[in-house]
Amino acid sequence: MEKAPLDLGVVLAALSDPHRRRVIAELSIAPEGTERTCVSFGLPVSKATLTHHFRILREAGLISQVDRGNSRAAPLCRHEIEAALPGLLALIVKDANDNNPSVP
Repeated sequence: MEKAPLDLGVVLAALSDPHRRRVIAELSIAPEGTERTCVSFGLPVSKATLTHHFRILREAGLISQVDRGNSRAAPLCRHEIEAALPGLLALIVKDANDNNPSVP
């Protein structure tokens, strides 16, 4: 099944939250194909809020989620993002570095 093209408004709404931008920034600088679990990001939010953030990112088409036994891994939809919105990932990483130098 082919994915729907990214919608700029939906993507920007998903990226309006700093926690979600952090997730995308960290996945952007990781080697291609990296999958991380939701809790591996160490976001200071409840489990329910964490689930909400990842649902928003998934529905926006920024990540996908893969079942890995009793957890879910989230890889970045890097190629789809770069094809639809070239340069967006670089801007997100730059923003993360500018606003929080401790983020890689």
